[in-house]
Amino acid sequence: MLNARTDNFDALTLLGIIAAQTQRTQEAVELFGRAVSANPNNAIAHSNHGNALRELKRLDEALTRYEQAIKLAPDFADAYNNRGTALQELKRLDEALASYEQAIKLRPDYAEAYSNRGHALQELKRLDEALASFDEVIKRKPDSAEAYNNRGTALGELKRLDEALASYDAAIKRKPDYAEAYYNRGRALQELKRLDEALESYAQAIKLRPDYLEAHNNSGNALQELKRLEEALASYELAITLEPGFAEAYCNRGLALQELKRLDEALDSCEQAIKLRPDFAEAYRNRGNALQELKRLDEALDSYDKALSIEPGFEFLFGSRLHLEMRMCDWSDAESQITELFQKVQLNEKVTSPFPVLAITDSSALQRKAAEIWVNDKWPASLALPKFPRRQKTGKIRIGYFSADFRNHPVAFQTAGLFETHDRSRFELTGFSFGPNMQDEMTQRMEAAFGRFVDVRAHSDKEVALLSRNLEIDIAVDLGGFTQDSRTKIFALRAAPLQVSYLGYPATMGAEYIDYIIADGVLIPNASRQYYAEKVAYLPNSYFVNDRARAVAEKTFSREELGLPATGFVFCCFNNSYKINPDTFDGWMRILGQVEGSVLWLSEANPTAVLNLRKEAEARGIRAARLIFAKRMLLMEEHLARLRAADMFIDTFPYNAHATGSDALWAGLPVLTRVGHTFAGRVAASLLNAIGLPELITKTQSEYEALAIELATNPDRLIQIRKKLEANRLAAPLFDTELFTRHMENAYVQMYERYHADLPPDHIYVKGL
Repeated sequence: MLNARTDNFDALTLLGIIAAQTQRTQEAVELFGRAVSANPNNAIAHSNHGNALRELKRLDEALTRYEQAIKLAPDFADAYNNRGTALQELKRLDEALASYEQAIKLRPDYAEAYSNRGHALQELKRLDEALASFDEVIKRKPDSAEAYNNRGTALGELKRLDEALASYDAAIKRKPDYAEAYYNRGRALQELKRLDEALESYAQAIKLRPDYLEAHNNSGNALQELKRLEEALASYELAITLEPGFAEAYCNRGLALQELKRLDEALDSCEQAIKLRPDFAEAYRNRGNALQELKRLDEALDSYDKALSIEPGFEFLFGSRLHLEMRMCDWSDAESQITELFQKVQLNEKVTSPFPVLAITDSSALQRKAAEIWVNDKWPASLALPKFPRRQKTGKIRIGYFSADFRNHPVAFQTAGLFETHDRSRFELTGFSFGPNMQDEMTQRMEAAFGRFVDVRAHSDKEVALLSRNLEIDIAVDLGGFTQDSRTKIFALRAAPLQVSYLGYPATMGAEYIDYIIADGVLIPNASRQYYAEKVAYLPNSYFVNDRARAVAEKTFSREELGLPATGFVFCCFNNSYKINPDTFDGWMRILGQVEGSVLWLSEANPTAVLNLRKEAEARGIRAARLIFAKRMLLMEEHLARLRAADMFIDTFPYNAHATGSDALWAGLPVLTRVGHTFAGRVAASLLNAIGLPELITKTQSEYEALAIELATNPDRLIQIRKKLEANRLAAPLFDTELFTRHMENAYVQMYERYHADLPPDHIYVKGL
């Protein structure tokens, strides 16, 4: 009959339905189109034609068909529902919503329209309404697994994760082979940080659907969080094998490779993600991070700029970009960028991690706010494992020191003597190391210094926290804070009943699970305690530990071999380049301008910073040749020896010299500082007080510059200061490691005794011995 009557409406409609059901969509479009021609006044024909066109993503044509169907049959609920789906795909969400609501008005029991309405509301982020819409579906179809799954996704977006899990479980109960519900369940478990359970759920989704790309990718993400990095790589690579165009898997693979310090491979992976998806902001951010570690700073900045151009509100990237510019001493837009960052922090925006803020503000309040925004987003206190059962006192207090820097690093250089001089009859020490496996001379010294030294790089944060608990660590000391390779989540999980921030991060961590911060009266005056989430453990003298056994090479470096002029005053500052800001540099150039023949000796941080600083000097009327840049020395004892070629160390503000200031003083080089209001801006003052040189602490920029010029032009006064420094070097408390250790132990004892007396943490004052 079809051969004879090719315009038979019923036959064309039936064949169109068969073609659509067997995924022969183009054929279905042609057949339904012929059916419309055969009976142009039939609303169902127009709707069928629209459905087939929508499958081919010919959405505007589909919309025309649905609207014709509605024109022919104004009470045609299916046409309104179908019209809504086309509008939703076109991202005309408000119109789609209106179309679904008309369908529901015409047919109040229309479960599919309620479901579609829920999806549109979810896209509009009207999540409570979306949830209500999915609940309406369940009322009408209580056995619908899809409805429970959809309800779970809305609950997940509302962060009602336990309810979302229950909804996914209900979906799986109704449809045990429901791969998508297992996948979504895994996502909820991952967000709850129940990572092992998440992996099981993803595995079930993959078992049901072996080519489930998103499940393979998210398995990789969970494995990465668990520090099972090689397994994570395998998951990403399987996803890429299944779909070579899967940009997200390439991006995540890059993150895992970066964490493994396989930086060139990480960079390649990020670039492949970008090639596949040119508007992939996260891939540009990750590429920038890898380039930073590779010291390709200009390229890193370009990558961050690209990420922000794609996604201007990219969380926490604004601060990373600004910090990178500060590393490069690129101040072209520093003032406006810093002002904008401050404004965003005040508005509680996720604009920066805490560390970049230290070098750009003298406000402890702003530093605390930035830290709290970061911690509450990344590692909230709600992550904590179950509370500790009350322990009995043991014979020794068990101290755990946690660090990524038990290697040739300033933290290790400063703390080695502390670990070696702890009283083993009263304290049991464990070192938890999660930094790069350098196996250098300092790593070996660290391993020998601890009673127990555990490499936990390959362990998840939860595993490390549980290990600490199993070892019954009484006091967990975080030596990293928010510095590179730190692992704050270990402390959010509660590794010990008492948790302490010390040395590595010079500010509040803004976290309620850090009980104490080690400081001194110079660093945190009583009036400043309001800016610290922690209680303060006040040490006498200085909070800054030093290793009295540090060697200074016997070699005497000539100025000539260091590239310094044979005559003339040598100012020096070996602080990191990001601590140098326009105001500090302005002051330095004014000082050079007033001290004829003087030079400024700086650390050669990176080639871009060198070029920019030379350019900035010329712009201020100082010849670029008066800035001399020192290359990094492999041996610390030789670096200390070369410092003796300088005449005076001049400090940065608002982020002072810390380890670099201690190095200078140990080498016999006077340090001139300007004291600020923040912890980071008061460290050099703490050092100088503890070595008996308070006369080198200034309070204003004008005082700082005047004293620098006075000491450079009055040799007798500088000689007196140098003699005083030499006399105090081994006599004053700053470099008395044994004395410092006894004071630190006293602080630990006071914390421990308060805890065992059922008293909450409170400010502690250690009396000087």
